[in-house]
Amino acid sequence: MSSDRFQAPDYYQIDDLLTDEHKLIRDSVRDWVKKEVSPIIEEYAQKAEYPIHINKGIAEVGGFGPYIPEEYGGAGLDQISYGLIMQELERGDSGVRSAASVQSSLVMYPIYNYGNEEQRKKYLPKLASGEWVGSFGLTEPDHGSNPGGMITNFKDKGDHYLLNGSKMWITNSPICNVAVVWAKNEEGRIHGLIVERGMEGFTTPETHGKWSLRASRTGELVFDNVKVPKKNLLPNKSGLGAPLGCLDSARYGIAWGAIGAAMDCYDSALRYSKERIQFDRPIASYQLVQKKLAEMLTEITKAQLLVWRLGVLKNENRATTQQISMAKRNNVDMALKIAREARQIHGGMGITGEYPIMRHMMNLESVITYEGTHDIHLLITGMDITGISSFRVDQ
Repeated sequence: MSSDRFQAPDYYQIDDLLTDEHKLIRDSVRDWVKKEVSPIIEEYAQKAEYPIHINKGIAEVGGFGPYIPEEYGGAGLDQISYGLIMQELERGDSGVRSAASVQSSLVMYPIYNYGNEEQRKKYLPKLASGEWVGSFGLTEPDHGSNPGGMITNFKDKGDHYLLNGSKMWITNSPICNVAVVWAKNEEGRIHGLIVERGMEGFTTPETHGKWSLRASRTGELVFDNVKVPKKNLLPNKSGLGAPLGCLDSARYGIAWGAIGAAMDCYDSALRYSKERIQFDRPIASYQLVQKKLAEMLTEITKAQLLVWRLGVLKNENRATTQQISMAKRNNVDMALKIAREARQIHGGMGITGEYPIMRHMMNLESVITYEGTHDIHLLITGMDITGISSFRVDQ
């Protein structure tokens, strides 16, 4: 098993823009990934399992709910710290970052922002510590890019709600203890409900046969006349804007995370190109290889500056949904292209588990689709700059 020799590129000295606390947090997560994730992740990806034992470590480095206040078990960090943590986790694997991202932005975020004090105290500490695993139910079999068309619904039965429907492509569903589920009431208004494992009629079948995000557990959330206590309704926000607000936070984390995957591919390609000899010279000496490496580093640097500025805006509560969409789309596309170029530099070795390239490439094929597809994010930008929607927006 090869050691993790990763060295992060910082061509524009972006570290100068970070505080000492930012760098300390990032470096502690980086060291943890090198020690706990890198040595095992290829094996888990090959056998299509999520290494759930690492959840305790993710919690210890602040990966679950980093921006949630300390009184609820979070670390009380700023948004740039959150981004840096996601960057380092995805450098290890997109599946690891997905687990942390879902737990933080799609489960803890809505409970903290849309829930009441009783809900915060009951759920957030256990989610922050990694004792509980959370999942987020929005996407349905027939409603992906159009979540407002969902058919999952609940009815008021006096002392409880009766929930019916299903969700799919749900990270952590087979292992979740709680799920934040979005469903329509009898008037067609979307609300969030906290559904707990063990509620009768609630099942979480797993999705098998994935070629992407293999070190991540994916499945469905199925509700067959599930009785949900009324106290489990998130009371402070409803409508489609509620789940979309969660997705803004998660997409922001993805924009940072994708840089981690890109940096890992670049670092591996740079090192390999210096060590691989062809025609009596390292392939790093050839113009076309240098072209690939120089373009990789340029795109990574641009992406780093994009998320740093976005992080500043997030800290000031000035980042817009549209700005987050631009960063998510650009950075995931950038990372996927870099993974493909890095694979070519590695030649045939690039398809083996000895190097991280093919695993990152396959993972990023999912990341470029989930939480808003590449094309939908492009149209969000188009709508923002023209004032004209090219697709129907359900309210």
